Amino acid sequence: MRAAILLVPLLLLAACKDEPRFEERYEKAAKEIEARAKAMDADIAESDRAAASASEGLPPDARPSNAPPSSGE
Repeated sequence: MRAAILLVPLLLLAACKDEPRFEERYEKAAKEIEARAKAMDADIAESDRAAASASEGLPPDARPSNAPPSSGE
C-alpha cells in the first residue's frame, strides 16, 4: 500500500515531463506559420510572373463600347 502511495507522485511527475512547454509549442507553431507564409508568398510571386509573361504582346485594353441611350419608353 505504501509503495502505491509513493508511486502515484512519481507517475504524475513522469507524465508531466512528456508534455512540451508552452514556449516550445509556440515556437514550433510560429515556425510552421512562417514556413507556410513564405510558401504562399512564393506561390503568389510565381503566379504574378506567369500572368505577366502571359500578358506580354497582348494589345492594350480597348475602351468598352457603350450602348445607345434609351428613349425612356
